[in-house]
Amino acid sequence: MKYSPRRTEVKLSVAEETTLLPFLIAQLPDKSRNNVKSLLSRRLIAVDGKPTTQFDTPLVPGQTVSILPMSAPSGDALPFPILYEDDQLIVVNKPAKLLSVGNEKEHERTAYRIVSDFVKTRNVNNKIFVLHRLDRDTSGVLMFAKDPETKELFQSQWNDIVTKRGYIAVTEGVPKPAQDTIRSFLVETDTHLSFSGAPGPHSKEAITSYEVRRSNKGYALVDITIETGRKNQIRVHMKEKGTPIAGDKQYGASTNPIGRLCLHASELSFKDPRTGEPITFKAKMPRDFNRVLR
Repeated sequence: MKYSPRRTEVKLSVAEETTLLPFLIAQLPDKSRNNVKSLLSRRLIAVDGKPTTQFDTPLVPGQTVSILPMSAPSGDALPFPILYEDDQLIVVNKPAKLLSVGNEKEHERTAYRIVSDFVKTRNVNNKIFVLHRLDRDTSGVLMFAKDPETKELFQSQWNDIVTKRGYIAVTEGVPKPAQDTIRSFLVETDTHLSFSGAPGPHSKEAITSYEVRRSNKGYALVDITIETGRKNQIRVHMKEKGTPIAGDKQYGASTNPIGRLCLHASELSFKDPRTGEPITFKAKMPRDFNRVLR
């Protein structure tokens, strides 16, 4: 059965003894496990008319499980998509040109502040905590914790639990070879720009792998994964490859075809330290990226 959260209430009959989460996964094959958990966390699942967030709720034949319609967006809704939410995490698709967190010039218009204000509309005591960051001009998957214990749990193991940080970029020119891994040591200047230099106490190793998906009109659509999370490492490595990211004037681009940096954090995969299960969050590629290559 395909479920759309904008439909009216969907009712499912229980035919055999089980628990709620496996029942929903079986009944909603078009939904991922994470999507189903998100329905539960938002109290969009009811058993015999009573909403529940408990994934292990026991079910017996004759009961009815309802999938409740999602209410229309209100003035308190986020201005960008929520990819996933439960009691301890909230994951969003951050737009470009928005800081992840505040800096010395901007404190209010940040993803952190917007998401923080959003969770406080439910309870004034709600808080969020930074787990990782994206550059201001990079869009895509951004995850926050909802309590300090979850923040500590994830951050203390971040390098061990993260299995993939995937990006999509549009580059000026086509990187050659079509698939490669770039390794260098990045040094940050006093003006906060980065470049590859010699190993030393002031440099950090950066590893970026890429694969060209397709190209046209002097641009290439490139899948990128990073093994290290150094500041601006993708932008530096693509520039030094001779194919800067489109729209990245700071790192050598001469064109700006869609009025933004063409870099998008498309995937974050990790082993959930709370459960030990693999989990993946994905944000669809911005439509404008395709337009550049038409």
